Amino acid sequence: MPVSSHDRDRVVPLRPRRPRGLAALLAALVASLLTGCQATLFAGLNATARDGGVVATRNVEFDPMHALALDVYRPADAHGAPVVVFFYGGSWKSGKRQWYRWAGEALARRGLVVVIPDYRKWPQVRMGGFMRDAANAVAWAHAHAGDYGGDPDALFVMGHSAGAHLGALLATDGRWLHGVGMHRSQLRGFIGLAGPYDFLPLTDPDFIDMFGHDHAEQLASQPVHFVDGHAPPMLLLQGTDDDLVAPRNASALGDAVRRAGGSATVDMIPDVGHVTLLLAMSRPLRGRAPVLDQVSGFIRAHAERSARLAMAASARVR
Repeated sequence: MPVSSHDRDRVVPLRPRRPRGLAALLAALVASLLTGCQATLFAGLNATARDGGVVATRNVEFDPMHALALDVYRPADAHGAPVVVFFYGGSWKSGKRQWYRWAGEALARRGLVVVIPDYRKWPQVRMGGFMRDAANAVAWAHAHAGDYGGDPDALFVMGHSAGAHLGALLATDGRWLHGVGMHRSQLRGFIGLAGPYDFLPLTDPDFIDMFGHDHAEQLASQPVHFVDGHAPPMLLLQGTDDDLVAPRNASALGDAVRRAGGSATVDMIPDVGHVTLLLAMSRPLRGRAPVLDQVSGFIRAHAERSARLAMAASARVR
């Protein structure tokens, strides 16, 4: 995965289509999600996951005040592995970390320590609440990475849909990590799957209540508004058939980052929709799009680059 600051939008070729039975499974899974049967969908995906070689530590409380917990998935032999905090989606209104065991195990099998936290949602909280929860989860991952065989200096954030929005704001608006004693420079990269990054104007009353009633308030919810050339490298994956989050969101953020002198790769995946992009990490649908390969390649490349730079800086000091 390239690490140049001059990355451009790319169209990723699809892998050969799987047999017709797999297409039917995909349709059934997507239908389950779109009709509100998320628990059924994710229970099915969790049943397909293989946990051999992956160690799971569940129900770790990272915010006792709000009774928030997280799950950690790691290779059995993890030592100095890159760490990725994955934020799930759900329109900032729904979702549970337990639904994403299949995703944690899939990423852990690529040699990563994976942290999947819960966060409070609307209407219990508005944007400030779920962003503080996200920042607290990243701070916990940084502080405890070594306890799980991870490298705190190889820390990444990742998310799908609303979860990608959380990760993108952590990467662009420095106040959130500053509030937990961290800095954006401690993130080695951000991976966004079908994320909303540039979605004004707001018309849905729920989102207006969530993000603010006036334009100034709403601007604070837009990752593109905070791009300043100091964000970590980004991998923005987007399906061209996404009818929930417009593909222009990924293009807008990628263009803004590159104009500011940063590094952003935007991969447009043909004939892939909003849900399919996420489900392509699951065992049944892995052939639908090369999401796992792209994510693990990006993380490895930037973790190794960071390690080389740290070694060079140490050598200069000596």
